[in-house]
Amino acid sequence: MDNLNDALEKLKITGTECTSDKLDGCLDCLLQALGHNNTESSEKIQQSGILQLFASILNSESSCSSKVAHIVAEIAKNELMRIPCVEAGLIPPLVQLLHSKDQEVLLQTGRALGNICYDNHEGRRAVDQEGGAQIVVDHLRSMCTLTDPSSEKLMTVFCGMLMNYSSENDSLQTQLIQMGVIPILVDLLGVHSQNTSLTEMCLVAFGNLAELESSKEQFASTNVAEEIVKLFKKQTEHEKREIIFEVLAPLAENDAIKMQLVEAGLVECLLDVVQQTVNSEKDDDIAELKTSSDLMVLLLLGDESMQKLFEGGKGSVFQRVLSWLPSNNHQLQLAGALAIANFARNDGNCIHMVDSGIVQKLLDLLDRHVEDGNVTVQHAALSALRNLAIPVVNKAKMLSAGVAEEVLKFLRSEMPPVQFKLLGTLRMLIDAQAEAADQLGKNEKLVERLVEWCEAKDHAGVMGESNRLLSALIRHSKSKDVIRTIVQSGGVKHLVTMATSEHVIMQNEALVALGLIAALELQAAEHDLESARLVEVLHRLLSDERSAPEIKYNSMVLICAVMGSEPLHKEVQKLAFLDVVSKLRSHENKTVAQQASLTEQKLTVQS
Repeated sequence: MDNLNDALEKLKITGTECTSDKLDGCLDCLLQALGHNNTESSEKIQQSGILQLFASILNSESSCSSKVAHIVAEIAKNELMRIPCVEAGLIPPLVQLLHSKDQEVLLQTGRALGNICYDNHEGRRAVDQEGGAQIVVDHLRSMCTLTDPSSEKLMTVFCGMLMNYSSENDSLQTQLIQMGVIPILVDLLGVHSQNTSLTEMCLVAFGNLAELESSKEQFASTNVAEEIVKLFKKQTEHEKREIIFEVLAPLAENDAIKMQLVEAGLVECLLDVVQQTVNSEKDDDIAELKTSSDLMVLLLLGDESMQKLFEGGKGSVFQRVLSWLPSNNHQLQLAGALAIANFARNDGNCIHMVDSGIVQKLLDLLDRHVEDGNVTVQHAALSALRNLAIPVVNKAKMLSAGVAEEVLKFLRSEMPPVQFKLLGTLRMLIDAQAEAADQLGKNEKLVERLVEWCEAKDHAGVMGESNRLLSALIRHSKSKDVIRTIVQSGGVKHLVTMATSEHVIMQNEALVALGLIAALELQAAEHDLESARLVEVLHRLLSDERSAPEIKYNSMVLICAVMGSEPLHKEVQKLAFLDVVSKLRSHENKTVAQQASLTEQKLTVQS
């Protein structure tokens, strides 16, 4: 410490007048002290006021510039010293030093700027104002193909500097992307794949930039997928693979890059990782199994990449994924079910999968999770069944396979995501399937649960799907028994509320169901329709110019149907329906205009 104090005193007295040799000796002493105790030494240096002197030495382009930059780099390792470095005016001369031809000067300058920018907004702003990032990007572009150790070391420092400069700062990351840094980093990864430090730094820089949506297009125009997959294949250590995974996840959100990764063979690598880790109980292996299988599912979210891996249902990847369903590993069961849900995104795939017996595999999986089951697996398996039930030809086959019965086992679930998928699956299954709709619609437990969920105001999705399923049971069964079950369970008021939904499709489904209730079981539903103020709702729908043509049409059909009820007829007479309906005779939609004429006649006759 005494030596440090002496060196600081000498520097203060002689300043830049100091001879080169003496200055060198003082600077060596500072470096030695910083190496011994960085925190205490850097604070002493700041208190001495020497930082401003460093700015002068750097400005004078002295032969000691590289040593001064080295000292600044060491001082700036201390979080509390970064802002003082900026305030001492060190950034402009350091950025000027980036024009040097001396590799040692460039190395220490890159370190100094990188350390000052670390988690320091003021430092980044100062470097930005001086245009430092562009100079570094230009250096990387011109050096990219140099493979000597000192050049690789310098490029590693420059990549680190850019990373610290732009970390968690969208505008600075965007600036780097506009400067063309992404193709440079991809080239570095390809040329220097043997250099661990440089490739790791490139990957961390990728991870920094890949989160930005604007970066994806640039990444997609490079061979980044090929380079990363090549690198991934070489890695055996968890930590190294983890760094690559952190880059792959945001990149794989882009559909074009998904396809490039699939073509580069990433899926096969992921399947190998799954194979290696599936039976392990080590935390690292369990984490890697999850990351690999999650990434597989993500790759299947792209239509093109999904179809390539499906290969008409004969693809080896598809077959491997199927083998995950009967596994005892919850993560693999989950990934397998989610993968099937993703494969089931077009009719051709769905039909092939149902014909090849996948439904039974999903039912077996669900059956293992009925009692105290894994909610994410339940949700994923129900998602897959819902998607498979979309093609018309699959519905009867899936009903025969006992899908409805299996799904009903989850009625007791208190988990909204499971409730939501359960409702969607049943609604898809009964679409145009009168017998199934009739059978389910007479199931009192189901109907009572639906009525209960119609009031789940905290879960709009569950509430909406419950309403839609109630309506679907009536519309597809056209059954008096189903209507009576729904009336007795208190479902009518929810269908009236559904007619006021902001979604036209839900409004229309409700009106058609209410029309069937009025046509088939008006007397049984009369009191509930009156209590729910159906007639007022219909008047509002017909008066509202924004109502879609199908809403106006079905509202008028319903008005005609409820005229058979004395109390509802009185409600109709109280409101000026004739005025509203007569205006609709000139509606641009012919069907609406014709129904308006019929409704007007009925209202006139029965008034």
